Amino acid sequence: QVQLVESGGGLVQAGGSLRLSCAASERTFSSYIMGWFRQAPGKEREFVAAIENGGIMTHYTDSVKGRFTIFRDNAKNTVYLQMNNLKPEDTAVYSCAARTGWAALREFRTYAYWGQGTQVTVSS
Repeated sequence: QVQLVESGGGLVQAGGSLRLSCAASERTFSSYIMGWFRQAPGKEREFVAAIENGGIMTHYTDSVKGRFTIFRDNAKNTVYLQMNNLKPEDTAVYSCAARTGWAALREFRTYAYWGQGTQVTVSS
């Protein structure tokens, strides 16, 4: 079973940046597709970004394209989410997740393993 631990959340002003990290316990980390999701109070969980095993193919939700970058370091069993030009509407709990297979990336139910989440708050 893969254990995922996020870090890097916090409070930042609009226009600022944060880098989230997600460390995996599994030595076969490179066999998993990794995703980031977020959930704001009173809203459904939302897909943010995903990256395939080798770190080449990525996929983003439209609202973060050009501002967020997902990347991974398989040697460190870690996936990252670099968030630039943050907006108040980015405020949410961000969670990383692991799965196999590239289909239906936006569907959170297709991810088998989840971290506990880290809070990101963007002030205006």
